[in-house]
Amino acid sequence: MSLENLFAGRNVDIEAMYSRMKGLMDAENLEYGKRTHTYNSRLAQELGKWADGQSKPGNNYEAIHDALYRAYFVDSLNIGDKEILVDVASKAGLPEDDVQMVLIERTHKDAVDADWNLSREYGVTGVPTFVAGGYGLVGAQPYEALERLISDAQNPST
Repeated sequence: MSLENLFAGRNVDIEAMYSRMKGLMDAENLEYGKRTHTYNSRLAQELGKWADGQSKPGNNYEAIHDALYRAYFVDSLNIGDKEILVDVASKAGLPEDDVQMVLIERTHKDAVDADWNLSREYGVTGVPTFVAGGYGLVGAQPYEALERLISDAQNPST
């Protein structure tokens, strides 16, 4: 879906939203491209969940998370497309046959459903959401905000 359609009638300044995010990303030395569309990330989440379970010392399965970030937020690729996901995962060093099986058979659908249910229980309303010691922080945040979250969690006020 185009961002224009996604935010139609909601009085959202897409350019200002991009500029804010770009500034936050630049401050953290993270790449961030200009997107015109949003894509369903469900299959990418299932692929990431599978890769998390495969990650062991000596293999590089955790590389899928950086590769998916780059595909979506830098290269503006449709991470809801199985062929694109297979290509992204393969370039990240994951075995193509295993990746295709995960995406076709949806082997981690239930695990992602459980994650979504837990998120709803916690009241998560946006991504990313950071939770520590009963405190929460929603959205992309500067490092200092994350430091405050951890500090607040370690030293709750009474």
